[in-house]
Amino acid sequence: MTRPNAAALLALRFLWAVFTSGIQTARVIARGRRRPPAALVRMRFAPMSATGAALLGCLVTLTPGTTTIDVDMERRELLLHVLDSSEVEDAIASIREHFERCVVALFGTETS
Repeated sequence: MTRPNAAALLALRFLWAVFTSGIQTARVIARGRRRPPAALVRMRFAPMSATGAALLGCLVTLTPGTTTIDVDMERRELLLHVLDSSEVEDAIASIREHFERCVVALFGTETS
């Protein structure tokens, strides 16, 4: 994937993720007392530069329902706050599918 294609695809995926996550987050909030508990989770990420990891963390934070708490470059992990702990695996899979591949195409490194 070329860098311009990766950047364009990332922008489109981000806009779509903001839209769909906003709807999901509104549903969680509307549940009121039946709201599932939030959770802190760690997500390993692919080899990328510190700039790429920061961008990935920002994309996650700007998407409703998730917040990046910490980026650990040594372990290649994001510490995430997830609003709905019943959907942790789905949230991580979505981050990988929608953001990580494009960020690696833009800011990946050869080192692991």
